[in-house]
Amino acid sequence: MLILVRHFAVLRERRGKEEETVDVESGLSVGGLYEQLFSASSLGALPVMYAVNQQYVDHEYVLKAGDEVAFIPPLGGG
Repeated sequence: MLILVRHFAVLRERRGKEEETVDVESGLSVGGLYEQLFSASSLGALPVMYAVNQQYVDHEYVLKAGDEVAFIPPLGGG
């Protein structure tokens, strides 16, 4: 099933794109998708907040076809 993933800040830099469509297996959680996309990074996975269809969800939220996912990393200020 297809999921639209939007990347912000450092995650956008790591993936090299602002958004992408990802084909995932049924039953995958949003946390599982994040691990698939970012755990292989040399810097490892960052702690993030998850949003699906513009609503915050926890890492166990099970994705559905057509969902729009955003991974929101911590923001630094100065």
